[in-house]
Amino acid sequence: MEIKSTPISGLLELTPKVHSDQRGWFLEIFKEPKFQEINSTVKYVQDNLSYSAKGVVRGLHLQLHPFQQAKVVTVIQGKVLDVVVDLRKGSSTFGKVYSCELSSNNHKLLVIPEGFAHGFSALEDSFFFYKCSSVYSPQHETGIRWNDQQLNVNWQVDNPILSEKDQGLPDLDELLRKSVISPN
Repeated sequence: MEIKSTPISGLLELTPKVHSDQRGWFLEIFKEPKFQEINSTVKYVQDNLSYSAKGVVRGLHLQLHPFQQAKVVTVIQGKVLDVVVDLRKGSSTFGKVYSCELSSNNHKLLVIPEGFAHGFSALEDSFFFYKCSSVYSPQHETGIRWNDQQLNVNWQVDNPILSEKDQGLPDLDELLRKSVISPN
């Protein structure tokens, strides 16, 4: 497995070794010893799979203490633009956005530490896999509005399809004013 650091500390892109032959291909998404090498403090406890039609934007979502989530995400079928925002207290990259394409063709995974808002846009009809370090807790969920002017994310979709919940999320400044998260 190739491990690529990103400009944001702790955020990693992984490219697994793909074993191909005339039947198709095989790859490992998760192998605990490898992930223990990457970060021995994270234990993954919940797996999720979502389907999103082309044009859907999900996020930017965040779980608060004590249900913060580190995630490993990948695309089983399709193609997405995966987007994260560093919201870790005291981080030198607080408020910075990172995005990358995840697809069933490139087989990449993104390892997201706790303290990041996360979302994606479906560039094709897509099945999206999440491995999470904490169980989902609706009362500890918050997020940032997908079209926050300060973040200026190019989701690469026209007329995005959004949930009612995602349309009602606050912008980053409002989230900071609520003291839900703090840069320091």
